[in-house]
Formats: sequence, C-alpha cells, structure tokens
Amino acid sequence: MTLTQQLVATTALTLGFATAVAAQDVPISAQDDVLKIGLVLTLSGPAAALGEQARNGFMLAAERMGDMGGVPTEITIVDDEQRPDLASDKARELVQRDNVDFVVGTIFSNILTAIYQPVTESGTILISPNAGPSNFAGAGCNPNFFATSYQNDQNHEVMGAYAETQGYKNVFLLAPNYQAGQDSLAGFKHSYTGAVAGEVFTELGQLDFSSELAQIAAYQPDALFAFMPGGMGVNLVKQFDQAGLGALPFLSAFTVDETTLPATQDAAVGLMGGANWAPDLDNAANADFVAAYIEKYNAVPGSYAMHGYDAAQLIDSAVRKVGGNLTDRDALHAALKAADFTSPRGDFSFGVNNFPVQDFYLVEAVKREDGLYGTSIKEKIFDDYVDTYAASCTMK
Repeated sequence: MTLTQQLVATTALTLGFATAVAAQDVPISAQDDVLKIGLVLTLSGPAAALGEQARNGFMLAAERMGDMGGVPTEITIVDDEQRPDLASDKARELVQRDNVDFVVGTIFSNILTAIYQPVTESGTILISPNAGPSNFAGAGCNPNFFATSYQNDQNHEVMGAYAETQGYKNVFLLAPNYQAGQDSLAGFKHSYTGAVAGEVFTELGQLDFSSELAQIAAYQPDALFAFMPGGMGVNLVKQFDQAGLGALPFLSAFTVDETTLPATQDAAVGLMGGANWAPDLDNAANADFVAAYIEKYNAVPGSYAMHGYDAAQLIDSAVRKVGGNLTDRDALHAALKAADFTSPRGDFSFGVNNFPVQDFYLVEAVKREDGLYGTSIKEKIFDDYVDTYAASCTMK
C-alpha cells in the first residue's frame, strides 16, 4: 500500500466544475488497477485531535488489511485546516486531478457541506467518519454519500432522553453556531420535554466561556447540556470546574470524550455523555480494535477513530464484493449498502439514507485501570435507532 501525505496548499483550484463532472462519470482510477482514497480531515488547530483520531483509525485498519479490497491502494491525506473554502478546493483536486475513487471526510459539518457537491456530483463516493448533517440524511440524501458515524442529532437525543429520566425540568443549552451545533440542540429537544432555561449559540472555535458561564450561574438551571467538540470542550470543562459550578449536572455529547479527556482528566471524570459506542463495549471486534489502537498510538480511541476504522472496513468490504471492478456503479453502491464487515460497535447496517442503524448509549467519563482516561458504557438508551430524517429520503 502506498501512503501519500499531501500538504495543504493555499492557492485556489482553477479547473471548471462542469469539466470535472464529465470526466468523472466513471472515476479514472477505476480503470487503472489502483484503488485511490483521499482523506479530508481537520489535522491542525484546536480541533486537530478529532481529525487525528479519524485518520489514525482509518490508517490502522488500512495497514492491517494491506491492499484494501485486494487492490493496490494509494491514500492521500489532506488537512482541511477547518476552512470550508480550502476543503472545497482540496476536494476538487482529489476528484479532478488525483482521480480518487473515495473521499473520506469530514470532521465538521460546515466542511462536509463545502465538499459535498464537488465530490458526490463528480460520481465519487463520499464517506463521512463523523459529520452527519440533517439535510443530508433527509431530502438531500445521495447514493454517493455514506456515513459510518451517525446523524448529528442522535447522540444528543440520548442526553435529552436521559434528562427526562432524571426529572430535569429546566435545562440550559449551549452549542457553537453551525450546522452540527444546531442539529445538536434540535436532537436534545427532540427527546426532552422540559423547559429551556437558556439557549446560547457561540462562535465556532470560541475558547473563552466566562460570559456564558455567568449566564448559567444566573439562570440556576437544573442541568447544563453542552455540545463543544475539541479544544472548545477542553476549555469549557476546565472553566466550568474553575467557576465552581461542579454541583450542576453537566450533560454533553462530544464535549467529554477520548479527544478531550487527555487534557481535562479529573475535571471531567463522572460527567455523562451520549454516544453510539465506547471503548469498553463488550464484543470481540471492539476488544481487538481498542487493543490494536492503544498499542500503536498509546492513546484510547474515541468514536472518531472507530468511525475512521469502519470507513476503511466499509471500502475494503465493498471493493472485495465487486471483485475490484469499480466501473459498475450500481454494483458498487449495493456493495457499500451491504456493509459486509464487523464493526467494533456491534450491530450496524445502513438505512435507506445511507446513515447507520445502530444502538446508542449513556456513557460516563472515567479514569481507566491503565491510568488513561476514556468513556464507559452506563446503559443502552436506543436500540437499532433510525434517525428522524430518514423518512424524508427518497432513495430506495
């Protein structure tokens, strides 16, 4: 297998999109006996840990497989720098210049939105290892788009359901102002019927939450629900603890996970979250994945890593199923839809919209016996859960 590390350029791509569509009805690489994959992930800045986990999970699977799908494989890795304009340019380069068969990305939903049309309309398969915007799960579903993660709302729906069971009547909601942030609060409110003490959308990438924490203290809610991934989550948890708000129940998804816990450590232990998986999920495939990841990277994998691992498994399974022939697009779509691999999360299949049908859990941040920090399954909340937007998808 050949791995190409592609450094991000700042110049814009000048090729016309219409030309790319005509050239890419059948990806050129499908005809030259090389499986070409491009990874578009956030690998720099405060959110780099998220993209690094997705990259590491994908590459762990790829390295264990060797030639993916039994075909010589070339992988190009691109840092989108969390910039939609740059991501769009680099995605066009991948499909027009590099003729990749698959693009795997992204972490952030606004970045996925930027690359969605250039990739899917070129005929190239786009697989998301994290971002799952509601519009792409519903009316905007596309046969060239698959998610190995979830629809954005779903982990947050777990916490809305948990808030209900705990009898919280007045919850303060906090999220960054972009698609995934909006989906997160919609998800929470989908399964929570109580009052909202306050609802604040911050700037994406905000790291100082003193104003928001002052508002929370003044409102005296029953609980806080927050979606703040990456460095945003690290700072929020630390500042929440420093503000003396530790007695207030802190509910979240992605704010407290394996990407933030190495930095927050004891300040986050005991905090609850919603997830589709945790490192201690009890099945053989998961034990194998987690052990291999820790051995290679000396870190506990988070869901980003697991989804990246499954994205590689999905590609491998589909390419094998079509015997390496990627020119028959209907057969390739069917092979991807079959999801003929064993996921570390256990039950896994694709719904009509190419989003997973899977279980969801309440998880807790813990310090593990090996001294590392991670999340741990507390209880299953949803079984074989189909996202609420799938009914609007017109694919068969």
